[in-house]
Amino acid sequence: MPEHFDTLETRDPEQRERDLMVALPRQLAHAKTNAPGFSRILAAVDPSAVTSRAALAKLPVTRKSELKELQQALPPLGGLNAIPIGKFKHLFVSPGQIYEPEGFGADWWRSGRALFAAGVRAGDLAINTFGYHFTPAGSLMETGVHAIGCAVVPTGVGQTDMQVATIAELQANVFIGTPSFLKLIVEKADELKVDLTCLKKAVVGAEYLPPALRKAMGERGIRVLQNYGTADLGLVAYESAAMEGMILNEGLLLEIVRPGTGDPVPAGEVGEVVITTFNHDYPLIRFATGDLSAVMPGVSPCGRTNTRIRGWMGRADQTTKVRGLFVHPRQVAEIVKRHAAIGKARLVVDNAGGQDRMVLHCELAGGPNDAMMKSIAESIRDVTKLRGEVAYAAVGSLANDGKVIEDTRKYE
Repeated sequence: MPEHFDTLETRDPEQRERDLMVALPRQLAHAKTNAPGFSRILAAVDPSAVTSRAALAKLPVTRKSELKELQQALPPLGGLNAIPIGKFKHLFVSPGQIYEPEGFGADWWRSGRALFAAGVRAGDLAINTFGYHFTPAGSLMETGVHAIGCAVVPTGVGQTDMQVATIAELQANVFIGTPSFLKLIVEKADELKVDLTCLKKAVVGAEYLPPALRKAMGERGIRVLQNYGTADLGLVAYESAAMEGMILNEGLLLEIVRPGTGDPVPAGEVGEVVITTFNHDYPLIRFATGDLSAVMPGVSPCGRTNTRIRGWMGRADQTTKVRGLFVHPRQVAEIVKRHAAIGKARLVVDNAGGQDRMVLHCELAGGPNDAMMKSIAESIRDVTKLRGEVAYAAVGSLANDGKVIEDTRKYE
């Protein structure tokens, strides 16, 4: 029985990188020519010159948080689609309201690899409890199951009694859905005294997987592996049986950038996940997800050689309101850029004494001096229009958690 979905997963990492850099300028040219939104975004870009990560990092970032505004300005998809709306298979609707397309073609969302890595094989029967109405999660996972060669029971979420009966009567051996709903189904089966020992594999996502839940399911004979995806990009990364980080999906180019900017962070530092896809229908270029993660060193013991990330580590959009004004991560980045001595900074907001206070903690090369601290304080005032204090932090002392703004205010 094969251990990998295909040979792309086990390529030499240097070969994969060369392949990406050959495909990148072609995808940029395709997007610029065929997607009106990217014709505008990439207006000043020569696609043929973008053949390296350094060149890619100079391109504008398109943020998930901007999609609603983009779609309202150029309905219905913000001009990010490179084929006419009528040629898509589905148009989904996420809260917001934001529209996401799905095209024709096998495994359009690229979820097959994640399911295969979780042990799903041809002939299995999968119960898919992700939603099938409006949002794309149900279809996203179903297309991957079909790519492997399995049947799907499209249950969607809810009706736990019926879910339990369906699993037991059809002897489904694969669960797909959220970790919390898996827990609900198993608990309902216990309550109803229904035997669910047929269930052996669970592929979960969309929320945090508690280690205690994974352990409890394992004790029942259900191996639980998780994945990470978005309604715009599809399946981004997934766990394998090695359970050492999440493996980046093939056909994606990953960057981890400092929140509020498009600037890549050093390897291992937590930052915002930015993805460039090679999907010709919906060619997202430097798409900032708003999610935090970090690259892990080395390759997975399972033999898959693509980049590993630490999974979902929180949200990158740490915008907060201080004394009536919004303060954004990009403003912190602007302050840092004005002072070469600042290596890393974190703006901490508290309300000690009952009033909002901002303190910018800065890792400073060579240590602090009064003139420098005064100059940084002036930059805080200039950029945010608010007064803020400056605190010295030794190089390497600020936590590697991707936080640029930390709001510690407490309210009685």
